[in-house]
Amino acid sequence: MLSMCTTAVFANSTVDMQLVSMGGNSAGGVNTYPYNLSINGGSPVPLICDSYDNKVTIGETWKAQVVGLLSGQGLFGNQLLNYKAAGLIFESILNGSVAVNVGNFAIWGLFSTDAQNSSFFQSSGAGSIEQHYLTLAAAAPNSAFNGLVLYTPIPGSQSRNGTPQEFIGYAPVPEPGAMMLFGTGMLALAGMVRRKLKVLQNQ
Repeated sequence: MLSMCTTAVFANSTVDMQLVSMGGNSAGGVNTYPYNLSINGGSPVPLICDSYDNKVTIGETWKAQVVGLLSGQGLFGNQLLNYKAAGLIFESILNGSVAVNVGNFAIWGLFSTDAQNSSFFQSSGAGSIEQHYLTLAAAAPNSAFNGLVLYTPIPGSQSRNGTPQEFIGYAPVPEPGAMMLFGTGMLALAGMVRRKLKVLQNQ
């Protein structure tokens, strides 16, 4: 089942980030997904890191720009095919078809030669996964990336260290039918409130 990471943020907004904890997975001497982050002071949500060469430490805070995965405004600029492959790998991690450690290294390898040169990347098959998903990404429709957002760090806003890591999150987009049902429910609720107010006013 797809594990959903919902956050009350919107694309093209600036948010406050804090690394609260790690999920316990690691490979090649580094922590892998999930990174549990508080966004705007909210409860921690699990995000995946795409920037192997940047570092964050627990308790560190910074500001990030929230942009769509395909916006071309991420930490690595307009590497659109790489971002698409990263998004597809992340979705496959969430649905259980790609193992966490190897999947995270495959994502890191898209943007970092240091990650590609690591012993775990070379021994785990992360390179094959990376190439497979680059091929898939080249043919995938933009709708395949709905709900995927980047949390791109704003350099200089961090409380310590250098420029923080960039993270990918998944906030599922409601189906139109669900939105209609939500709207209908809100209208019904508003009608009930109005009727109750009229009753109270007439008493």
